[in-house]
Amino acid sequence: MAVIQFRSNDALDINPPLGDEHLTVHGSDWLWAVTAIYIVSFLAFFGLSFFVRAGERVFHYIYGIALLVGSVTYYAMASDLGFSVVAASDNLGRGDDTRQVFFAHYINWVVSFPAVILSLGLLSGLPWATLAYQVFLAWFWILTYLAGAYTATNYKWGFFAFGTVAWIFLAASQWALDGRRSAVRVGVARDHTLLSGWLNLLWLLYPIAWGLSDGGNKIGTTSDFVFFGILDVLMLPVLSFATLFLSRNWDYGKLNIAFTQYGRVPVAGGNYPEKTLANVQGPAGAAAPGPVPAV
Repeated sequence: MAVIQFRSNDALDINPPLGDEHLTVHGSDWLWAVTAIYIVSFLAFFGLSFFVRAGERVFHYIYGIALLVGSVTYYAMASDLGFSVVAASDNLGRGDDTRQVFFAHYINWVVSFPAVILSLGLLSGLPWATLAYQVFLAWFWILTYLAGAYTATNYKWGFFAFGTVAWIFLAASQWALDGRRSAVRVGVARDHTLLSGWLNLLWLLYPIAWGLSDGGNKIGTTSDFVFFGILDVLMLPVLSFATLFLSRNWDYGKLNIAFTQYGRVPVAGGNYPEKTLANVQGPAGAAAPGPVPAV
């Protein structure tokens, strides 16, 4: 008769936490659960990519990479790795003069935030310059928060202010201005509004969560992980599967996101350049005389 043995979480015994305010066993348990969500989501995306045409895998690639990075960073945090001990600017009289700050958190966001921006930008047909502008705003937002987390005095709120202004500019461009206008132009306004509205609702909570955790030291490290873990799961895994569900009704050719071996090119009349090239080749595969028609 097989015996099922319960294995306890010994991550904190192998990698002991440091600092007065640090990760607890219950916090590590929660992080392992989030890690499992990310890994299962990544495997699902990887598997589903084999059931779509090669030119329509762009969202699988974008979200697959982001989910893989999230799996690694949450694995590191669940194992009590990827952190520094930083002096807390406000210990609230609790005696917690130092705090574990997990830079792995910010590594995850440096990848996941641009991933969702790129996904929604491709859907709405944003120009590459606007996409680059939004991605750099996201990076500026995250890195200023990281700088604030490592600042041991109340000057950290200056970094918070700079980062929050970048978030406001990003939200205005991504949801209210450029993104919405472009989505209306290409006929995906409803789906873009649903996805970007969900994203920006979650983004509204990130500054609040940071101000309570790495910023103001108002909540403990475990509570910090519960807050951010819920936000991260609702942002990336949920948004990625919602994108795949809605994409069943999208015309990749009309949206100009049908990627071919020639890159992101217009698809004339629903035909891919590979097919056009094949039609002008001879029986033995030799190219027919004359130039190849432009697509």
